[in-house]
Amino acid sequence: MSDRRWLLLIASLCLTACASAPVEPWERGRLASLEMQWEPDPLKSAMREHTRFSKEGSSGRLGNAGGGCGCN
Repeated sequence: MSDRRWLLLIASLCLTACASAPVEPWERGRLASLEMQWEPDPLKSAMREHTRFSKEGSSGRLGNAGGGCGCN
């Protein structure tokens, strides 16, 4: 393929991902449901994050830096 065709192909692929309209009010209920969230169970993700930063001895999203035993 020529360079012009490659450029046209890449430009068309980039332009197809653009959203033209905002989310309508009747669509917001579906987006707010539990299965659409990144972390559907906030308690489980908080416990997982606490365990991760306690074992690593680093500070995660939550709280301060801890030791290796989880005694913080």
